[in-house]
Amino acid sequence: MARATRYPVPAAPVRVEDRVHNSRFLATLAPAATTNAAHALIDAVRAEFPDATHHCFAFVAGPPGSTAAIGSGDDGEPAGTAGRPMLSVLLNSGMGDVAAVVTRWFGGVKLGKGGLVRAYSGAVQHALRVCATSLRVELVDARVAFAYAHSDAVRRALAREDAVIVGESFGDEVVLAVRLPADRLDEIARVLADATSGAARIERAE
Repeated sequence: MARATRYPVPAAPVRVEDRVHNSRFLATLAPAATTNAAHALIDAVRAEFPDATHHCFAFVAGPPGSTAAIGSGDDGEPAGTAGRPMLSVLLNSGMGDVAAVVTRWFGGVKLGKGGLVRAYSGAVQHALRVCATSLRVELVDARVAFAYAHSDAVRRALAREDAVIVGESFGDEVVLAVRLPADRLDEIARVLADATSGAARIERAE
């Protein structure tokens, strides 16, 4: 399966609260494009609520459903009753670059393993329902080389295709350093070829 280059991510952190048999469950959902960002969120929530009984977490630092950079933790709850159910919800949410921390204050009534799974996964589902999203577009760097005679045509074509020029050099030909959407590289190559009768060359920068 090809790696997703456009996908929804949390637009901003959200927080929701549920109560289950006197226990309070506070779910914090936030953007997390890296594992470091996810762990920073977990640490921040722990510091914010030091009196809580548990801070269980899960994160998917990557495209929706990707397991390349994921994590979860039960923070003292019975193994498999919190972090893994939370992670399953995130992996099936269609959202990427997302982290969730569910903070619990024990209310004196044991919920049992099934009850804990429902409470923790339900808290994340609640947060996802109210979370606004934005579109993450993966960008790549590329080089475009062409003769001086094609300069205007190339620049107009790049502007129409959401490619941003970040550098340029001049020698026997013009070479532009550009940043563009990863999933548009092949299409932009075709557009440039049409605009210059095949004279412009574009290649992804290493």
